[in-house]
Order: sequence, then structure tokens, then C-alpha cells
Amino acid sequence: MRPRAAAIVGIGQSAFSKHLGVTEAEVAGTAIGAALADAGLTPADVDGLCLYDIESTTVGDAATVLGLDHLRFFSTHSHGGGSYCAVVLHAAAALAAGHASVVLAFRARNRGRGSSYGKSSNEGGRPWQKIAHRISGFYQWQVPFGIVSPVQEMALIARRHMLDHGTTEDHLGEVACAARSHAARNPHALQREPMTLADHHASRFIAEPLRLLDCCLESDGGCAIVLTTAGRARDLRQRPAYVLDGVQCVGPAHHHPHDWFVFDRRRWMAAAAERLWGSAGVRPTDVDAAMLYDHFTLMVLIALEDWGFCAPGQGGPFTENGALRGPGGRLPVNTHGGQLSEAFIHGFNNLNEAVRQVRGTSTCQVPGAELVFVAAASSDPYGALLLCR
Repeated sequence: MRPRAAAIVGIGQSAFSKHLGVTEAEVAGTAIGAALADAGLTPADVDGLCLYDIESTTVGDAATVLGLDHLRFFSTHSHGGGSYCAVVLHAAAALAAGHASVVLAFRARNRGRGSSYGKSSNEGGRPWQKIAHRISGFYQWQVPFGIVSPVQEMALIARRHMLDHGTTEDHLGEVACAARSHAARNPHALQREPMTLADHHASRFIAEPLRLLDCCLESDGGCAIVLTTAGRARDLRQRPAYVLDGVQCVGPAHHHPHDWFVFDRRRWMAAAAERLWGSAGVRPTDVDAAMLYDHFTLMVLIALEDWGFCAPGQGGPFTENGALRGPGGRLPVNTHGGQLSEAFIHGFNNLNEAVRQVRGTSTCQVPGAELVFVAAASSDPYGALLLCR
């Protein structure tokens, strides 16, 4: 992928809700339509498609519903939170190689408690509520012992981080409060009420040491983006958000509690971070804003460490004194409210916000933002992007 060979030229989203009352395909269609309109393009312009392989709306579904009768590139990407940087990287690579001229990427999901429309984990609702009575694979090593949902997995990792590095509830609370302060400016955010550290600490435990306000929102909604070549992007409606560079990485661990601490994640994380910064020719200190996957507050601290914004184990202290709060903090993070306060769309809403920062249209705009960092989930096969003007 050549730097700046591709650009995001359209973004769109559906409404966010605890229960939209429509299918995920309809949610996807709304977001896709908005993204194409934002770019000034139509389905007839689209010849590439990238999406998550856990989408209930498949490549075939999207082609049929949108009438995409000349697709010449499509790809799907495993995992949820680990995928939203990957879809952009693969789309950019396809554009740079000439395999497509306009690529659409999206994620639509119904995750509210009342949004399930079938027994499959891909049919809305909460996947851990659909675990079979007899299980195999890695789940057999955790579900029988009470580690059923993601919050219970993350609680073990959070406690270890606290013990190893002195991370405190205040550090976790700083992440949650920063997200809420940004969401308060965002009319599309599901949670906009003011939050203090005292409010965070008073919220009930879900799985110690993680409290309710350490957890992302379970919500329905969809987001979509449109990418094209740098040459074409200059003639379209919106200021382009160029894909400066990006990386993907994964190591031998499956990133579940039973093996999270068996392997040294730093081996592949440090290598990926060096590849990204070295290839892009910039450093973490050059970043104006960061969109970090925030299904739990702890994962923001780990992302700060993984990608070199601070030393390993120092994610907690990095958050102090309002460092993550925009627009004027040391490193404004998730300036739309993120998945903790806007909505949980497997990170895709974080990507849309990165584009808004580059355009200069965020509801919590960092003045003069030119370089925005985007990270996928620390707990999945991983990746990161740099978007720039």
C-alpha cells in the first residue's frame, strides 16, 4: 500500500439505539446510503466491498440490496473489534493495486438486549447469551468456571494490570469521564449526562474491578465509509481523509484469559508499532487525536502502551490531569464519546470520528488536527491506521 494512495471520502451512520426495531440489513442500508450521499456517489460507482465476516449482512446480501452488479473486489475480515482497521487497509490496498476504484466498507449490528432475531450469535442480541450447553474449543477452559461474557474476561486482565503496574480506579475512571465529556457535545451519543470520577466509582461492579461505567454500551446501529483513489478523492464533495499508513498484527496467543499472560504480547506489538511509525515517517508525539478501541476502559490504557504513546505499564498515569479530554488535552481520545458513551458498533463509529477530525467537523474538534491515529481492539488480532489531511 502506497501512503496516501487511498482516501476516505464518505462516512455515514444509522441512528444509535438500545432497540432500533429493524433488521441488521436495514441498519446497514441506512448507513451505506448516508455514506454514499456524503461522498456524492451512488451504488453504481461502487466496485469494491469490505466487511466483517461476522456480519449477518453478507457480501451477496449487500450486492443484491444495493444492486452492485459490477463488484470486482470483495473481502471479509475475522473478529469484531480487530476488524475495523483491517477493512480500511484491505480497501486501500485494493485501490492502490487497481483492483477497485470505489470501495464500500460497513458494520451493522443489533446488540441491544431485545434485538435478537435468532439463535445464531450473528443474529443480533448478545452472543454470550447464546452459548450452547455443551461447548468445545477454548470456551471449555473458561465458561464452566464462570468466565462467560467479555466483561468477565477483561476483569481478570484489568486486575493483573492493577497488580503489576499500580493502575487504579481513578485511571479507569479518567477514561470513562473523558469519553462522557466528549459525548456531551455529540447529539448522536446515547449517553450524554455529565460524569465525574465519583459517579464512576459509585457505579455498580459488573465483574470486579470493572464497574458499569467501565463497560461499553450494548446498542443497535451501523456505520459505513466510502474509499477511493487519491486522484479521484480530490474532485469529490468532502475533504479527503488520506490513509497515510497502517499495520496488522497477531501473535500466538488467542487473547482469551486462559492464555493472555502465557505469551509476551510485547514481542509482536512492539514490532507492529515500529513498523507503523517507521513506515509512516511520524511518531506518536505527532498525533493530534486518537481513536482507541474502548469496549472497556482498561483497553484504552493498553492501547496507549502498545502503540508507544507511553511506556509499558504507564497507561494509567498517562490519563491523569485530563490528558485524554478534548479538544485541548495532551492526547484527545475518542472525541465523539467512543463505545463507552456514543454507541458500540465494533469500533466503526471511532473510524467515522477520525474522518470528522481530519475534515474539521467533529463536535469536539481538535483545532488544526492533521494526523489522527486509529487502533483496533487490543484483545483481538490487532491493527492500526493513520489518517491525515
